[in-house]
Amino acid sequence: MKQEREFKSLLKNKVNLDDSRLELLDQRVESVFKVLKADPGVGSYVKDKIPQGSWAHRTIIRPAAGKEFDADFLVRMEEVDDWHDTPVEYLKHLRGVLAAHGTYKDMPLRRKCRCVRLGYAGDCHLDIVPYVERVDGTKWIINGDEDKWEPTNPQGYTDWINGKDKDAKGNLRKVVRLAKFLRDREGAFGGTKSIILTTLLGLRVESWKSTVQPGCYDDIPSTLLRVMTDLDDWLQTTTVRPSVADPSAPATTFDHRWDDDIYEKLKASVHRYRGLVETAFHEQDELTSRQLWHDIFGDGFDKPDEDGKPGRFGVVPPAPGRSGRGG
Repeated sequence: MKQEREFKSLLKNKVNLDDSRLELLDQRVESVFKVLKADPGVGSYVKDKIPQGSWAHRTIIRPAAGKEFDADFLVRMEEVDDWHDTPVEYLKHLRGVLAAHGTYKDMPLRRKCRCVRLGYAGDCHLDIVPYVERVDGTKWIINGDEDKWEPTNPQGYTDWINGKDKDAKGNLRKVVRLAKFLRDREGAFGGTKSIILTTLLGLRVESWKSTVQPGCYDDIPSTLLRVMTDLDDWLQTTTVRPSVADPSAPATTFDHRWDDDIYEKLKASVHRYRGLVETAFHEQDELTSRQLWHDIFGDGFDKPDEDGKPGRFGVVPPAPGRSGRGG
């Protein structure tokens, strides 16, 4: 059975990042941007800030206990002639501004390959990505490890995921969040990075499937079943790790974000969860179905209590031997 009410509760109470954290995220990004913009050395090159990644795609989720969530944003900058041949200078200068500022100098701050990472005490870090739009219309970020430019199309990816979510009647983003929840809480999908998981799930959505199988995207559990089935069918045809291109910039791939070990774990995990979802979805007894969904999603999903009556959301512990976790 679908258990649509319970899925909505799961997303609201356990999966989605709460409004207070989203507001705090907005405030932190605005504060960092103002510091960069005000700097006498770099500020004249700083033009705009643009949400990126799961924050922009609206697939960001609440962190598991003891873990933090990350939010990416682009700092659109004017191209600096002196840094054209050594683009790593963009990263060095952004980090230097924050390292010298009274608010951020004592916070965890390090230069990574494509961003400057700023850590906050608690459950969040910001990845600050310098980004250049050239006069010819091309868009670039920096690979600091190799000191070279990389083409990108951040708005294009956001538009792509928006289109796929529309094809899935607004349910793809919810399925992506559920998949990330399983990855972070239940150890599913081999720890696959969010951008690859999101892309692989999105690529499985096609509007024509609603004609072939009416109702397959009509609600959250139906979309979860359809997308997991299609992803499993596709992965089972692969024998080596496939290349995952950015759908909005095909010359760019996300292949550096995973390896053969992660691919094999993802393939096995998707196959396993596809079977669990099929069983729970097609089970006709309401209480048994609820227990099966609970076995997949853990205490975030309502389950029957010991008397066979509906349990209270997130209160009843898992039944012995029926955790259904891992992957």
